[in-house]
Amino acid sequence: MSDLEQERAHLALADQHIAAGVKRVADQTRLVAHLIEQGRDTAEARDLLRLLEETLVNWHGHRQMILEAIARHTPSTP
Repeated sequence: MSDLEQERAHLALADQHIAAGVKRVADQTRLVAHLIEQGRDTAEARDLLRLLEETLVNWHGHRQMILEAIARHTPSTP
C-alpha cells in the first residue's frame, strides 16, 4: 500500500470516528437535558460531555493533519 493509499485509509477511519463522536456528543447532550428536566445532578454527565467535545476537537485536528499529509503525497497539477 502506498503512502497516499495509507493516508486515504486513515482519512476514512478518521471520518468514521468523527461521525461516531458527533453522535456521542448529541446523545450526551440529550442525556444532560433529560437529567436537568428530572432535577438530577448533572455534574458528571457535563464533565463527560466536555471530554467528548474535547476529543472531537482533537479528532478534527488529526483529520486536518491527515489531509495535509495527503496534499503532500498528491502531485500538484500545473
